[in-house]
Amino acid sequence: MSVERGSTSETRRAAERVAPARGGERRRVVVTGLGAVSSLGPTVEALWEGLCAGRSGISPIERFDASGLRNATGGEVKELAALRLPPGVDPADLATRFALAAAREAVEDAGLTDRAGAERRGIAFATNFGGASLWERFSTSLMTAPEEADPADLAGYAFLSAAALAAECFGFAGPRATLSLSCSSGGAAIAWGLDTIRLGRADVVLAGGYDMLSLSALAGLSVLRTITAEKLRPFDKKRSGTIFGEGAGMLVLEEREHALARGARIYGEVCGAATNNNAYHVTAPDKRGEGLTQVVRAALADAAVAPEAIDYVNAHATGTKYHDVVETLAIKENLGERAYQVPVSSIKAATAHAMAAAGSLEAIACLLAIRDGVVPPTLNYEEPDPECDLDCVPNEAREARVTCALSISAGIGGNNAALILRRDEP
Repeated sequence: MSVERGSTSETRRAAERVAPARGGERRRVVVTGLGAVSSLGPTVEALWEGLCAGRSGISPIERFDASGLRNATGGEVKELAALRLPPGVDPADLATRFALAAAREAVEDAGLTDRAGAERRGIAFATNFGGASLWERFSTSLMTAPEEADPADLAGYAFLSAAALAAECFGFAGPRATLSLSCSSGGAAIAWGLDTIRLGRADVVLAGGYDMLSLSALAGLSVLRTITAEKLRPFDKKRSGTIFGEGAGMLVLEEREHALARGARIYGEVCGAATNNNAYHVTAPDKRGEGLTQVVRAALADAAVAPEAIDYVNAHATGTKYHDVVETLAIKENLGERAYQVPVSSIKAATAHAMAAAGSLEAIACLLAIRDGVVPPTLNYEEPDPECDLDCVPNEAREARVTCALSISAGIGGNNAALILRRDEP
């Protein structure tokens, strides 16, 4: 794939084609609440403080025996006792606990603790493995003590359970969906929420992804050879794979006029989004990067944002050999020469690859970069790779004015998502 000066012309033309739709005809969508559970801590504040301080939440896994896996470390949430669940709710599996704790933080942050207008409030959750611990417990019981196998574990494992509980807890009675699009899931949930509000089907959508570490999940991911035996090193020449983690990232999306009418604080606007798939292979990456290139182009077009407006990119950058190169190409194809002037960082060496939560945690990082004028670093960066030759903000956070950010997500099976987030302006 060649990258030449002027390669952004197709992206710009696509943005111009949809620009007239912004003339007051399309509902604008802003973010009024944030919630996070990650290996850096059980709140948004802990996530952001850890990212800006350059800390990593990757450590030896303690919850189960990971000694036989390719890497016995992960982004494990340690402060389980600090999770703030909705009152009266105590789910059996950790994945749902992560989702509900992050959801509670986001809903309270948005000031939506009443149940007024419940029918206009929707939910879009996403997960790769759901309540995997319950599935493992049920399966183990079937093999070792069938009489002790509890069918309730299967009910708790159902992917829809976290969204159903959230709807009940917070009184969100509008459209509800649970997506599973591998590691693009968190970004895709936000895109779903954006479209739902734009179409007038809801005024508020609680959107984000969640997942938990489990032996079965890590065993499967190890078989796919995506996990490094060493450190997670996004964009570094010595990168050899990723390390997985867990948690949840939740955002309250809200129609802008609705938010202004109730005096809500606004973190920023979700002005564009896109999802697609590579249509290439069930696990292997498309080394030409066509899917990633197209999803970024489509998100810019949906936002009616020119490539020159992007001043920060939060990259998916997993530290795998091929993905980081392909993503670099996609950024160059869309931003052209601008790609070399924009900070491009990956937070995965800090949070680990949080699976379905990755995209929503990264969207939160973009919004906080816009708020605070700081971009988080790419940790463990030691040796530059000529094929990943962008400004990857190595090892230390950096002050930077961010008005418009691009967040990219990609996943096994070729699923892709891209979000355009910018400072709220009249």
